[in-house]
Order: sequence, then structure tokens, then C-alpha cells
Amino acid sequence: MGRTIVIANQKGGVGKTTTAINLSASLAELGQKVMIIDMDPQGNTTSGLGVEKEELENTVYELLLGETSIENCMIKDAFENLTIVPSNINLAAAEIELIGVDEKEYILKKEVEKIKKDYDFVLIDCPPSLSMLTINSMCAADTVLVPIQCEYYALEGLTQLMHTINLVQERLNPELEIEGVVFTMYDARTNLSLQVVENVKSNLKQNIYKTIIPRNIRLAEAPSYGKPITEYDPKSTGAESYRLLAEEVIHRGEEEWQ
Repeated sequence: MGRTIVIANQKGGVGKTTTAINLSASLAELGQKVMIIDMDPQGNTTSGLGVEKEELENTVYELLLGETSIENCMIKDAFENLTIVPSNINLAAAEIELIGVDEKEYILKKEVEKIKKDYDFVLIDCPPSLSMLTINSMCAADTVLVPIQCEYYALEGLTQLMHTINLVQERLNPELEIEGVVFTMYDARTNLSLQVVENVKSNLKQNIYKTIIPRNIRLAEAPSYGKPITEYDPKSTGAESYRLLAEEVIHRGEEEWQ
């Protein structure tokens, strides 16, 4: 049975979509069967994996409205071992259209459960807000992976996110756990990056991944070519970092791996 991981942080610009794209591609490269679901109306994960988001017939939007099934939304083998469930700007209207729908928090969960057995990992990229789309994603997930940018305000949004995760655990998905925190956009040249890492470690009682994702120009360029970093520049430090993170995610909880 596969693991479903939601990648969430309501703060924008923390490397969430970069992590969704490159972690899923790195897991796939390591031989895992991976599906990535784009729950962000901006559709950056979709376009970052080379899919023309404007020309799609079936997306997460149609899925949430019950107009299609998850099987009909899949773009299989976009890259080897990697299936995409895409989104586009239509998804922005879903929140309003779902008002009054019974059990709307569980729509995605029900669809994911149909296909979960076929995948080692299902990753869900959330919008940078604590919206209905994020709640749907958390209800469908086993764990939450939180990317945190190494900057001064990193901890501010984190408290709010942890509060939301706790509410979802209490009321909607008691099985939900924190997968871990991953630091992104680390700049070794600044003391600030180091201070943020130390600060979060001392304040958080969560699993913090050893792998830290550096600031890397190749990582920033890759989405405009519609490729994950493992395809765009497989030897870059960004690609190496996401491979290491993928290894950590695969071996999470194994004592001998620690």
C-alpha cells in the first residue's frame, strides 16, 4: 500500500512546488512508482512537468466536482514511473462550487483510495493557503511534508500550519502525521540560513530531514523547460539534494537508516 504525502505550507515562495516536482521525479528515478496530484490552481507543478495546462479536458477541478474519475485525469508516464493528475486555473472556482456539498472534505480521499495500491507514493502539491483544497489534500494524506525557506520569517507561518494540521487530525483525519520539515533555499554564505535552521530545530519537536536544499540557479531554471531537475541538469547540486531527500523519504522511520 502506497504512502500519500501532502506538501503544504500556506506561505508562498518557500519551494513547495519545486519540492513537489523534484521529490516526485527523484523518487521515480529511484524506481518508485509515483503519482503527483496538483491541487494548486496556479498549476505550476503541471507546467513544471511539461504538461500544457490550458489544453486539458480532465483536471483536478472536474474530479472534485464529480464530473470525471481520477483514472480519466491521469497523465501516465509523463516521465518514467511518474503519473500526473494535473490542474489549471479552473480549480480556483472549486471552493465556491463545493459550498453545501456533503462530505466535500473527503472527495479527494475517496478518489485516491481507488488507485493508492498501484503506487509506492502519491504526492499532493497544495496551494499556498489554508483553503478547502488544502483541507481536501490533508484528508487524503497519511503525512504532511513541510518545506521551510531559510529566512527570517520562516517560523511565523509554521505555527498556523501546525494548528491547521492539528484541527484536521482532531476533526477529519485522525491518522494524519507530520512527515517532516525540509529546509529549502539554503544559502551557505549567510549566517541567517544557519540561524534559521538552528532556530527551527530548537523550536520544533518534529522530524527534520537531514537533507537541506540549497539555493541553486539550475533548480530555478528547470520549470521553464518543463522538466524536473533530475532531467534538466542531473549532475547539479539541486538534483543531488533532491535525490538524497528522496532516499530519506523512502527510508523514513527505519532505525538502521538513521
